[in-house]
Order: sequence, then C-alpha cells, then structure tokens
Amino acid sequence: MNIAIIFFITLLQMYWSMGGLSDHISSGCLTCSFFKEVVLMSFFTSVFLSFVFTLFYAAKKTFIKTIAELLLLILFWFFMNYSIFVDRESAWSTYDFESEIHYVISQSLFPVLLLGCTCLLLLHYKEIKNQIYTL
Repeated sequence: MNIAIIFFITLLQMYWSMGGLSDHISSGCLTCSFFKEVVLMSFFTSVFLSFVFTLFYAAKKTFIKTIAELLLLILFWFFMNYSIFVDRESAWSTYDFESEIHYVISQSLFPVLLLGCTCLLLLHYKEIKNQIYTL
C-alpha cells in the first residue's frame, strides 16, 4: 500500500512541478515521452522510499520519523525535478547551475511541500488516528 501511495503522489508532484516541460524533447532520448520517463522515475523512487521508510518504522518517536521521511522525500523529489529540468530544458540552453536550482525550486516548492505533507499524512494515517484517540 505504501508503494502505491508514494508512486501516485510522486507522479502527481512531477506533473504538477515539471509538467510544463512535457512537450520538450529529452536530450538523453529523443523518442522518449515525458509520461514514460515520469512513470519510471516514480516507480523506482516509490520502491526505494518504501524500503527506506520501512526501516524507519522501528523508530519510536513518530515526529522525528516523520520529519526524516519528509526531508528524504523532499530531497528525492527536488533531485528528480532537477533531473527532468536539466534533461528537457537546460541541456538545450545555457543555464548555469545556480539558474537551474532557482528554476527548479521556484517551480517545485509549493507542490513538493503540499504533496509531501499529504503523502506522509496518508502513510501515517493509522498512527495519527491512534494518537488522537488516546488523547
């Protein structure tokens, strides 16, 4: 279940953040579609993050565990968005590293934060519900 949640929210996040580049040609593969690229990236990310998040379940402190998961999720999503931008826009132009980072952050900040929090709320729904009922 965790893999599916992470997969679909990652897919949504990448389309929301970098969907404007979907009509641009990939510099690494001239015939590759944006959709296939995003689906593959989402799949591998969801499998890896689900495995890592499973390792975090041993942690007793839900707040610390959730913050670590959020930071890891944000890091992966920004890296994937950066990869898409470099592949579909920056490789065809004269962007420097600072301009690339600025563009990716400006396009991704709101979707990453909103969907990252949503993803973690869905992943930890039962824990949150149990803590609310024990109050």
